Amino acid sequence: MKLEIKVLPFQLELAQPFTTSRYTVTTQNTVVVSISNGEYTGYGEATANPYYESTVEKIQASVALVKNRVERSFGLEPSLLWEQIEPFLKHDYFTLCAVDCAYWDFYARCHNKTIRSFWSVDDAENPLTNFTLGIDSISVMKQKILDKPWPIYKIKLGTKDDVEIIESLREITNAKFRVDANCAWSVQETTGNALKMKNLGVEFIEQPLKATDWDKMKILKQESILPIIADESCQRLEDVYKCVDTFHGINIKLMKCGGFTPALKMIKIAREHKLKIMVGCMTESSIGISSLVQLAPLLDYIDADGAMLLKSDIANGVAFKNGKILFSSENGSGANLL
Repeated sequence: MKLEIKVLPFQLELAQPFTTSRYTVTTQNTVVVSISNGEYTGYGEATANPYYESTVEKIQASVALVKNRVERSFGLEPSLLWEQIEPFLKHDYFTLCAVDCAYWDFYARCHNKTIRSFWSVDDAENPLTNFTLGIDSISVMKQKILDKPWPIYKIKLGTKDDVEIIESLREITNAKFRVDANCAWSVQETTGNALKMKNLGVEFIEQPLKATDWDKMKILKQESILPIIADESCQRLEDVYKCVDTFHGINIKLMKCGGFTPALKMIKIAREHKLKIMVGCMTESSIGISSLVQLAPLLDYIDADGAMLLKSDIANGVAFKNGKILFSSENGSGANLL
């Protein structure tokens, strides 16, 4: 049976401008990949992202490279398809992720199973997702908390007033805080900020140093009073080994690592080396978010708020209530385009 793979570009409008230490975005270009046999359809997603040199045109061209192999893959186990197409997509793991997730979704639906049922039988103890606050004026960040009461906030930092921001936000909520500096701090800044932020209810600090500062990160792991979680430093499978001596945990992004197939290997290696494990999102629609939450039973932390940051979604699927994951009742990822 021949399958059909399609590429569907969308422009997602954010509910509010979203700022990190690198840039501000108001819209997010994204591509949904679908794989279908006419009866069942699976979906995956890859976003455009300038930091990782991902564009809509690049994703479309990359799908074309593997189109024939994917369309002849009916019945193939997902990890085997990943191994077949990865050599052609070494330059574009965002697209590799979209295809891998779409095929896992299709494969699970064909077997009348959820994706997560292939590696977990228990949804009872899933971690709560955080809600992310981009860099903004303190008054605007406070208002966002008041507008969206949530048990855990991930706070983007990288300004000259980072400690003041956390102190001010703590005035209006008892929620747990997580901090993401997006490579904007030095070792000295991180150790100093960690001392102050620990007393302000910050749980951990994500990627404070530049992604390639391995020697400095090794020092920081020993000196920081708060756990340090890798993000930009842990993109692909081979990076997990580098993080063992340099971080307390890793944040796996499906688009950066190439999908479910390598993510499962990364989780296994991280557990063997006693690293904490988080999975994060890239401000995508409910197609991508419904995929990544399939890994929730294997995680310590999860950042799955991407679709909640959009003005309007292009799909349905997973939902959230006060941080808790509410899985769709459908098979696969449970997501469908609207």
